[in-house]
Amino acid sequence: MPDALTTEAMAVQCRGIGKIYRTADEEVQALQAVDKDFPAGRVTAIVGPSGSGKSSLLRILSCIDRPDAGTIHIGQTDITALGRRARRAVRRLEVAYLFQDPVDNLIEYLTSAAQVRLAGRLRGVRPTDAEIERLLTTLHIEHRAEHYPGQLSGGEQQRLAVACAVIGHPAVVVADEPTAELDTHSSERVLEAFHDLSADGVCFIVSSHDPQVMDAADHLLRLDHGKVTETW
Repeated sequence: MPDALTTEAMAVQCRGIGKIYRTADEEVQALQAVDKDFPAGRVTAIVGPSGSGKSSLLRILSCIDRPDAGTIHIGQTDITALGRRARRAVRRLEVAYLFQDPVDNLIEYLTSAAQVRLAGRLRGVRPTDAEIERLLTTLHIEHRAEHYPGQLSGGEQQRLAVACAVIGHPAVVVADEPTAELDTHSSERVLEAFHDLSADGVCFIVSSHDPQVMDAADHLLRLDHGKVTETW
């Protein structure tokens, strides 16, 4: 029987990714020869101790930074071959990023429905009221459609941020420790949201120290000092 990965469409493919940070006194090898495929429609956890290279890889996957070695394809596009403007376009249309603190993902003076509507327009689509309502219902926050971020719990804020991330069907959602600020129940709801929405083909890439995230992930990449020590 073929490996499961060979039968899945890949949203992101990394080959030989290296990243070096230079200071006046030293060079730090943040990533070394990282190879990993991230399947569409799946949740992949990136785990490892502090300083393992997780944040560096997330920034590269999000088209914020460029690697010093290797290639990354998002779909059929080699983003490492693109200039700054073209990478910015890929980031706007194909990649969404979730910050660790839920409130950092939201605009304090917009209601939940307005947040999703704006996120869609920034991605080049105009979601209808019905589409927004269906998405909020999937995330169990439809009753919060006219509430502002300050009126939501931390878990509700993060689920709203997920709604903003997936509107317009980006290929990839990259999340940096998305459950770190949440209690156990709220974390479970966010992880359920990842799986519910991945069914539409979105690739979720989640950096975390949280055992809940590792247990919920379909695939895993473990880093230590910038090197891959485990992948499945």
